[in-house]
Amino acid sequence: MIQDALEYPRTGDDWTKTVLIGGILSLLGVLVIPTILVLGYLVRVLERTMRGDDSPPKFDEWGDMFVDGVKAFAITLAYGFVPAAVGAAVVVGGVLSFTVVGGSGAGGAAASGAGVAVLVVGTLLALALGLLAAYVIPAAVAAFAETDRLGAAFSAADLRPVLTSGTYATAWVLAFAVVVGAGLVAGALNVIPVIGFVIGGVVGFYAAVSAYYIVGHAWGEHRELEPAAADDTPAEGPAV
Repeated sequence: MIQDALEYPRTGDDWTKTVLIGGILSLLGVLVIPTILVLGYLVRVLERTMRGDDSPPKFDEWGDMFVDGVKAFAITLAYGFVPAAVGAAVVVGGVLSFTVVGGSGAGGAAASGAGVAVLVVGTLLALALGLLAAYVIPAAVAAFAETDRLGAAFSAADLRPVLTSGTYATAWVLAFAVVVGAGLVAGALNVIPVIGFVIGGVVGFYAAVSAYYIVGHAWGEHRELEPAAADDTPAEGPAV
């Protein structure tokens, strides 16, 4: 599966152009809108792969892609809010325990010790919640991609069977490995000024597409979705 996933972005027409566009958008992700467009592209990857269509989409019909990306962005923010809130609370609580409660003497030492304990436990909790969110988000976006309904991304009835399946768990681990591997490669490339940073962005986008290919296939396999008919395949407009 990993080999197929890594080959997937290179199987389409003008794949070099598509990957370069995605890489540039990824590098500009701090501006938000490029990130939304990348998410919209990943929604298209899911829409195709979950129904057995292994032809990578192109960057076209930008308006529709942006709308899908906004919805995927909202899904990501919703699931990522709790881990982020816990992390922020941990930081604030730890700082307060040292600067306000802490002091000299036995009482201060006890308060400082409690502050350290809160930081450690809170950090572990935030990491656990973050990992859980990372596990759920691809499935939630896939649920939206299948139904074109934002509510499906938050439907426990739709998500629970997939999230607790070995098919999805295995796929998520493989996808996670692809993303982590790409992150290590991108990090190593950063030692090369400018060019390494740009190539790292392209590598990151390439890995994300490969990861969502894996997730899409797992979603379609578990949900037993029918292959897309030829007439149902989204028409490709000219890529720009």
